[in-house]
Amino acid sequence: MKLPNSKVAYIPREKLLGYLLSETHPVGKSKAKFFRKLGFDETNVNKLEGSLLAFAYTNDVEEVKETPYGVSYIINGSIKLPNRKTVTIKTVWFIETGKNSPRFVTAIPGII
Repeated sequence: MKLPNSKVAYIPREKLLGYLLSETHPVGKSKAKFFRKLGFDETNVNKLEGSLLAFAYTNDVEEVKETPYGVSYIINGSIKLPNRKTVTIKTVWFIETGKNSPRFVTAIPGII
């Protein structure tokens, strides 16, 4: 199955800049190291956003977890890099109860 309502999925800008690309975030700094090594940074954050959204449109959901607050969707697959190569990652998306738009939660690095 595909991510429900993937065409209206969104990624808060702060999630990209203050987490995935932040070299000082307590949890995100290891992810920042990974994504920066792949060629993503503040100068091309729109490419990272576009690649993650395309990832959500094209890859299948592998796991669904219902919570009291909504539903989490876990997707594994390949993301397109700035150099047009791909790398495997896992992402988590969340649809809050009463809402329709999937919100990006996190990306878990794969193998380079």
